[in-house]
Amino acid sequence: MKKYKFTIDSIPYAAKILKVEGDVISLELNGASYEVTINREKEQAKTPTLAGQPAVAQSAPMATAGDVAKTAPASALGNINSPLPGTITEILCNVGDTITIGQKVLTLEAMKMENNIESDKAGTVKEIKVTKGASVMEGDVLIVIG
Repeated sequence: MKKYKFTIDSIPYAAKILKVEGDVISLELNGASYEVTINREKEQAKTPTLAGQPAVAQSAPMATAGDVAKTAPASALGNINSPLPGTITEILCNVGDTITIGQKVLTLEAMKMENNIESDKAGTVKEIKVTKGASVMEGDVLIVIG
């Protein structure tokens, strides 16, 4: 049995918790007995976000970067985003450079490890949104491909 003392709007209360069964609590408050039911909201399960790219099934034939670049639709052009938070340690392309799928364009240090950021798009570098030494968060735009 637990005892609690508290004050609400300058009124003192003495509470004794007599019994707890699931969501029902039997208690004594200033000498009067009560049964209290706890209404708990169910929390939504958080779905983890995949930071990397999905694995390719081993039975599927592997396409080369050249094959993908030839067949990539115009809608594939866009942004290269940071896969995780970290610091930019190296920029390996310039505005106007033509890059291919799989080409290393940046190096990102995260958790004391260097991570190569490779392009998942083929095209021309239109804009580099970061500088060497810049801190980035997951999902930040690093490079714009056009």
